[in-house]
Amino acid sequence: MIKKQFVIVFFLLVLPLFGLGQTFGLPHGQKHEKVKFQLINNLVIVPIEVNGTPLSFVLDTGVSTPILFNLSDKDSIQINEVSEITIQGLGEGEPIQALRSRNNSFKLGSIQNKSQRLYVVLDKSLNFSPSLGIPIHGIIGYDVFRDFVVEMNYSSRNIKFHDPEFYRYKKNNKNQELPLTLIRKKAYVDGEVFLKDDESVSVRMLLDTGSSDAIWLLENEDIQIPENFYVDFLGRGLGGDVYGKRTRVKSMKLGDFALKNAKAAFPDKVSFNAIKNLGNRNGSLGGEVLKRFNIIFDYRNQIITLRKNGNFKAPFQYNFSGIDLQHDGVRYVAERLANPSGLVTEKEDTFGNVQILMENTTRLSLVPEIIVSGIRAGSPAEEAGLKEGDVILAVNGKSIHSYKLQEVFQMLNEKKGKRIRVVIERFDSDLAFTFVLKDMFEKP
Repeated sequence: MIKKQFVIVFFLLVLPLFGLGQTFGLPHGQKHEKVKFQLINNLVIVPIEVNGTPLSFVLDTGVSTPILFNLSDKDSIQINEVSEITIQGLGEGEPIQALRSRNNSFKLGSIQNKSQRLYVVLDKSLNFSPSLGIPIHGIIGYDVFRDFVVEMNYSSRNIKFHDPEFYRYKKNNKNQELPLTLIRKKAYVDGEVFLKDDESVSVRMLLDTGSSDAIWLLENEDIQIPENFYVDFLGRGLGGDVYGKRTRVKSMKLGDFALKNAKAAFPDKVSFNAIKNLGNRNGSLGGEVLKRFNIIFDYRNQIITLRKNGNFKAPFQYNFSGIDLQHDGVRYVAERLANPSGLVTEKEDTFGNVQILMENTTRLSLVPEIIVSGIRAGSPAEEAGLKEGDVILAVNGKSIHSYKLQEVFQMLNEKKGKRIRVVIERFDSDLAFTFVLKDMFEKP
């Protein structure tokens, strides 16, 4: 059975359209606003206040109107002028019930929109927070990109939202401008994919910062799946689970920038049943490609500017182990505070939000529990005997309670050929497993 892989896909494909009229703006005389973001699993997370309530949003170029979900950690949040609707997103699931709301106040730093429209998804199972390790309450995209020139610096993890009336381009030989195509509030960029060494195919791809994956391609007469692939769970959208074939291409090009041996996936066609008209779109570009550039999005002039950064040559991240992780509640961890001389030491960083000191030598910390949420069939982890629901305690001798979820995932998937030792808890017993990471594309 195919188990879930650590990929998130947020973009929404079918929504009833509102009329226009809502806009985001800067205070009078201010030319730009700089906002810090978190980069988690290739996704850009920004803080936004909705009607005075602080929330965390994925900044997603693949979504039109903001969507709220997973508000369970909030005592209350006000939304205005509510009506019920049905929406359909990417995936194999049925249409889902949602609320449509008008005239809400959104605030991002000093940027504000006092008449923002939004949707609220009522399905409680649509909760991406456990897989990302922090609360995520919604997604926002086109409405922000439409109103600003958005300068996204993946290196320093900050975004500058520029007033288009005052923004001036600076000449830089390292920058490359490419045309954007805007269709139904979504941005597309043209590129080339080399499925074989000397054969390229022109592709039009959705710019999708709301996908943590690299490249998705839609199979047709010209775009055929490479010989080496494996069947996998590709991610989850608002419309349900997305399955397909995972592979890699010889190269993909954006302008003059070429990424060799790029990770790619071919989603099953059934996942796109909700899209009535794909036009000449051939796929999508996700965060694992986009993070390799510092990017200027200029929707008004339909231009995207790319400049490669320090991530450009970083290897693509694969789930060699076959283990998927998520948070699942909390647990107490005991830590000794005394050093060998008997002196009590102080630690500035703690990852739990509750600490109890016991006789000045031991601290009990309440920390997130990380579990195996899925295992890929035939993977090294499955062959070693790991099971869904196992609680991860240590990886290669390191107790994982002081690491973030993404750091633990990287420890489990450092590089092919590496031997991994995992200690887990199963039914109140501690068990140890060892396996070697392998490349799923290499033939036995």
